[in-house]
Amino acid sequence: SGYKSRNITERIMGPSERKAAVAAYKRRTAVAGIYALRCIPSGEVWVGQSGDIDTIGNRIAFLLRTGRDPHPSFEAAWKRHGPESFALETLERLDDEEVAYVRQAQLKKRVAHWRAQLGADAI
Repeated sequence: SGYKSRNITERIMGPSERKAAVAAYKRRTAVAGIYALRCIPSGEVWVGQSGDIDTIGNRIAFLLRTGRDPHPSFEAAWKRHGPESFALETLERLDDEEVAYVRQAQLKKRVAHWRAQLGADAI
């Protein structure tokens, strides 16, 4: 009963390797972008934006697992069809923009374009 639960990366990596991996993650550059979630059986599409397009899949999975997804139509389709019925697609990666409000304006404009183009709901 002296077992101490640890993070999975701690079991695989030694402390110095883990420290280096965390430092590398913190140094990486987040790329903003537009993504689509497609329900294959129903044909429904949801389009959203993210300040870090490379991690949006993990974020969505976490929200669904914890029952905190704020998009009722997407969550209902997820429950109805199951996770294997969905595809995540990166529609567009935006050029790096240092000024936050300019980046947000670009995201807003491009997500509106993709929603109109695909006839998609917001997510």
